[in-house]
Amino acid sequence: MKGISGIIERAFRNLIPAPFTLAVLLTFLTLLLAFFLSGDQSVTSAVQILRSWQSGMWEPALLVFAVQMMLILVLGHILVLSEPMKWLMDKLTSRIHNNASAVAVVCSSTMLVAFFNWGLGLIFGAIMARKMAEQASRKNFKINYPLLGAAGYSGLMVWHAGISGSAPLKAAENGHLKSLFSAENANIAGLLPELVPTSQTIFSSGNLILFGILLLLIPSVLFLLARKTPSEISSIDFSETRTVIINPKGAEKLDASPILKYILGILLLLAFLASYYQELMQFNITPNMLNFFMLGLCILLHQNFQSFLAALDEAIVGAGAILIQFPLYFGIMGVMKDSGMVGQIAEFFTNLATETTLPLFTFLSAGLVNIFVPSGGGQWAIQGPIVMESAVKSGVSIPKAIMAFAYGDQITNMLQPFWALPLLAITKLKAREILPYSLLIMCLGIIIYVIGLLLL
Repeated sequence: MKGISGIIERAFRNLIPAPFTLAVLLTFLTLLLAFFLSGDQSVTSAVQILRSWQSGMWEPALLVFAVQMMLILVLGHILVLSEPMKWLMDKLTSRIHNNASAVAVVCSSTMLVAFFNWGLGLIFGAIMARKMAEQASRKNFKINYPLLGAAGYSGLMVWHAGISGSAPLKAAENGHLKSLFSAENANIAGLLPELVPTSQTIFSSGNLILFGILLLLIPSVLFLLARKTPSEISSIDFSETRTVIINPKGAEKLDASPILKYILGILLLLAFLASYYQELMQFNITPNMLNFFMLGLCILLHQNFQSFLAALDEAIVGAGAILIQFPLYFGIMGVMKDSGMVGQIAEFFTNLATETTLPLFTFLSAGLVNIFVPSGGGQWAIQGPIVMESAVKSGVSIPKAIMAFAYGDQITNMLQPFWALPLLAITKLKAREILPYSLLIMCLGIIIYVIGLLLL
């Protein structure tokens, strides 16, 4: 096991570039595929593809999404740097004394949180992995830190089938499925239900069974793997550099005063409850809702504005890597949408499918497209009409087709490192270090989902 693990780690270290370089390479590949698959290798076609690339990069709705994701990362990082959160996370990790237990606890807790909400799972897993490493350093026990990081990323392989899953939640909106089709495809829209309730998708017995199996299997496998793979005392420096104002004078007293932070923090939380009470009661947690709550919590839990801003300085450094990659992936989305590449990929699989195999091909095509379009909501907007039309024509259950798409979209997050960037920033790991283990998680997940789609 140690020999195999070492070979895989060395291969990934030598073959996998940094996430930004990977995004650039995927951009080049997408542009070339769009040009050669268009059937029109003219200058006009090339210019149109470049225009789609440019417009996709600066699509206003996607830029709003980018800011939301950036705030999730930055505010989550600020939150973990507050003294109360440090104390709480230390308590949660204090009883862990070995590598295997640390990996299993991080994996299982992250998957549970991500099933509840993907944004929370995204930051929670990163925080747990980091705190476990800090605990190991203090207690002087050895850990496999890359494996621990992969465990903290495992929630992104279950999120789309969870309570915050984009496709099942959109399908539960009245009229959404029909709105995916234009007047030209009114006959397809007429065969679709007005809505698909989450009781038939997220909370269906089949989906909950699959999640339960994964929740038991993945942490167990990682527990066994952690006992066999090499581990060492963590040497990563988690120390923080903070600017502290000693004996504040004049306006500096406002920065160091706890009174203002209590007033602002309480006002933010009161506004949160006034604005989002209904959504909170329905467990419908949106990015804006999550960010609003975390902002109020960050203000309250830090000692003062000075402490909050010092934590912001540290957190914003780790956010740079993910910020610059958003336009690249948005550009890929623009090219794939305008060129019809998503449709070509999906139709290639669905043309081979029967009523029995269509969910499998939907799963595979969604997984492939996710490598180029790592946004569940964005991918559903592009691929959703094809999934629904294929399901109608093949006689496949609409809820099953939606969940097959969700499973495929989420599973290749273990291969596509884009959403791992927050974790990498907080844990100070590299993508190539966690990918050997997240790839193993992905393979196990594929087996479970394929069996589930065939039997359930």
